[in-house]
Amino acid sequence: MPDAPQSNAAQSDASLADLLFGAVQRLLPTHAISRIVHWAARHESAWFKQLLINYLMRSFNISLDDAQITNPNAYRSLNEFFTRALAPGARPMPPAEDGLASPVDGRISQLGDIRAGRIVQAKGQDYSVLELLGGKQELASPFLGGHFCTIYLAPNNYHRIHMPLAGRLREMVYIPGRLFSVSPSTARAIPRVFARNERVACIFDTDAGPFAMVAVGALNVGSIETVWAGEITPAGRRLIPRVESRRYEKDEAIQLGRGDEMGRFNLGSTVVMLFGAGAVAWQDAIQPGGSVRLGQELGKFRRGA
Repeated sequence: MPDAPQSNAAQSDASLADLLFGAVQRLLPTHAISRIVHWAARHESAWFKQLLINYLMRSFNISLDDAQITNPNAYRSLNEFFTRALAPGARPMPPAEDGLASPVDGRISQLGDIRAGRIVQAKGQDYSVLELLGGKQELASPFLGGHFCTIYLAPNNYHRIHMPLAGRLREMVYIPGRLFSVSPSTARAIPRVFARNERVACIFDTDAGPFAMVAVGALNVGSIETVWAGEITPAGRRLIPRVESRRYEKDEAIQLGRGDEMGRFNLGSTVVMLFGAGAVAWQDAIQPGGSVRLGQELGKFRRGA
């Protein structure tokens, strides 16, 4: 019997402040703002980049204790600072071979089962797997009845994305869209925000079956990059009026191990992970609102799911 659909009738947790913030964003030229931030984040004038770095370190309590470069003055630009590498060994992977690792540092927004093809965004808000993956039914079908996990990256988090388990890249899809904030307040206030924002969906074949990693763009996020294709969403070509997809055949296989870097954000954003039915059992301790670190075990994956 198919899962019962998720109801949007439940009362949202959005406060008046959340709703006002969402309303303001609808009026803002978010792509233009993000283009300005894209330029500023890559500007290498010493006084300018250091002014931004010092301000953000104070504002967001950013620590460089686990970074490969711990001197904030050594970064050539704000973007280089935000996409900084970690020191070797700073984020070990789970010791168990079937341990599903967190792909990022961040906070669990939501996680659970995909019911009737829909993913919970916040209380009273959901969206469909199909629209998240750009309306491509062949990509969405393997995840119906499966599992999802959404993790929000704040400005003080490490901004590279790593593989939660080993996989071979099958397809990468760029989906154009808006650039709303993806903060918790926006997720409560703006319906389907993760399926409306610009995003890059990467589909992998893994020991646990098909796996999707969706990097969701946001206000002030200057770009989304992958290690195999570089910058997917540079400022000059953001509003491509169509979904762009590229398949990777076996003779051009891109194989990544658990813990390998797969991409990065500029500033903060959100990742959504999708798994097939029965592929993952989440740990009871992993709950919405909780903080996670790259490499932390989120649960167990089942081989051959």
